[in-house]
Amino acid sequence: MTFTEWFLFFLFVQVIHFLGTWKLYQRAGRKAWEAAVPVYNAIILMKIINRPKWWVFLMFIPIVNLIIFPVVWVETIRSFGRHSTTETFLVVLTLGFYIYYVNYATKDAYIVDRDLKPRTEAGEWISSILFAVIAATIVHTYLMQPFTIPTSSLEKTLLVGDFLFVSKFHYGARVPQTAVAFPMVHDTIPGLGVKSYLNKPQIPYFRFPGFENVERNDIVVFNWPVDTVRKFFDRSGKHYKKPVDKKSNYVKRAVGVPGDSLSVVNGYVHINGEQLELPDRAKPQFSYVGQTKGQPFNPQSLYKLYDITDGYSYNPNNNFFVIRALSEENFERFKNHPNVASIRRYVDSAGVKNPSLFPNDGKRNWNNDNFGPIYIPEAGKTVEITPGSMPFYKEIIETYEGEEMGMNNKLSVNGTQVLLNGQPIDSYTFKQNYYWMMGDNRNNSEDSRTWGYVPENHIVGKPVFIWMSWDSNASGFDKIRWDRVFTTVKGDGEPTSFLPYFLIVLVIFFGWRYFKKRREA
Repeated sequence: MTFTEWFLFFLFVQVIHFLGTWKLYQRAGRKAWEAAVPVYNAIILMKIINRPKWWVFLMFIPIVNLIIFPVVWVETIRSFGRHSTTETFLVVLTLGFYIYYVNYATKDAYIVDRDLKPRTEAGEWISSILFAVIAATIVHTYLMQPFTIPTSSLEKTLLVGDFLFVSKFHYGARVPQTAVAFPMVHDTIPGLGVKSYLNKPQIPYFRFPGFENVERNDIVVFNWPVDTVRKFFDRSGKHYKKPVDKKSNYVKRAVGVPGDSLSVVNGYVHINGEQLELPDRAKPQFSYVGQTKGQPFNPQSLYKLYDITDGYSYNPNNNFFVIRALSEENFERFKNHPNVASIRRYVDSAGVKNPSLFPNDGKRNWNNDNFGPIYIPEAGKTVEITPGSMPFYKEIIETYEGEEMGMNNKLSVNGTQVLLNGQPIDSYTFKQNYYWMMGDNRNNSEDSRTWGYVPENHIVGKPVFIWMSWDSNASGFDKIRWDRVFTTVKGDGEPTSFLPYFLIVLVIFFGWRYFKKRREA
């Protein structure tokens, strides 16, 4: 739905509200016309049901309003003496239309000083839970979202088992585009394995202003643009297409920002012709191959001594081994291992073709280690569109700036001419910024080299804090990585844990409360 369609829908809801409540407004000592004025009618309704005016604000927050509207419906009928459990269920199940019955078919007097305290303990629990969910949903959607690192693509910068807080406000929080969804879950309701949302209606893309832009080398959480996680199917057996904000969450490093020319040379990223300098905490990993002196390695020993977490493979027939991921620092130590006869970094030679890489047309001799150059699109910039360049921008024009912005764009080629919706074009101006996301685990990361650009409207947030870290490769008490608990994601030097300071604050706080209670007693 467009903003215009949502505005018309809003006016339609106002008409529905007026027709169903104007007599109730009169019974409460107000004027009938007050039920017809948008927003003002909600403020007056809060006075009638004796609830705070800030509830009106909650009614306009997507997802939160799905919780607050049923509460307002129930409070409305209770303000006119309708307290029974049956009527409570009726007003919710009829989506508020039971209020029409109360408005036209009853003459119940308005209860001026209605007791707002729930009449049962269960009611009090439900009320507390509802507003806890509302508060958590606001925080989760607009401020800070918990996130778990699921894969090793950013090892050793972010580790599998790191539990993060992802800031929504650094880059500006997005208003949820999916208007009807289960609160505080992503695309699936936990335990049930069913879809957590309805595809329609959709809210037009809008992002609140942030206080910084995505900068080169930032670690970013985003919605995977080409989501093909086949969790949901319709009856025809076709893949279920997800809305933008319900696509799978990924986390990578933004190595290319709008306007950059990016290439990968022998595994190293180059921006505008110069090798990218990574931050101090970044620890890129590469694959290594070699031969042993006749014995296999002990995997647990490789983990403990050289922090090799992605495992290795070994061929006893020729003593050949492959280390899937190893940092350069640990490589310098590992090459001196007494069982290593030879070892070298694995690099795909320039000119060796990997047809599965972006732009997936099989016409370029590119691979993961030697890739590009490629232009990262910038909003407002214009590029030439030819049959040769079309594969780079086809997904942008048809999907990211087509389907996801409410347009039906279709690119095709007629001889040497590119057609957009049947009309010849020789250039295209981008409507939003794009980013190039890659993992630090360069030979063991599915990233933009495979599926291309990440649109700005897919950006979720910025990881800022690790509150817990769980090591699945360790055993026993060592499973918690205590040195990573309560550490920041960004910064210079080795991460410093703020856990001791947090524990000191907790001890001071609870000690103060204890002595305060003793003094009052």
